[in-house]
Amino acid sequence: MPEKNLRAIRAALVVPQDREAFDAGLKAVLDEVRVSLDLSALNNFVHRWWISACDTVKDPGGRRQMHVKAEQILAGEPPGGRPWREVLTARGVEL
Repeated sequence: MPEKNLRAIRAALVVPQDREAFDAGLKAVLDEVRVSLDLSALNNFVHRWWISACDTVKDPGGRRQMHVKAEQILAGEPPGGRPWREVLTARGVEL
């Protein structure tokens, strides 16, 4: 598992989408800390991304697949090629 610091976490993020999100999020949280002078937002950021980095170390292929699925869903494609109505009905959602 990576150490729980920014450099180690970023190094463990081998999936480009994760690294891009980490960089953008780090910039935003550092801007927030500069204004608020409260490090709790940075501590929360480090913890959340450490969990993602640990997940990446354990299963980088799974992490890549997660992003592929997310992109498909955002593009309006149903998961597994099944229509959304069928997926939601199978989960007990009334339409």
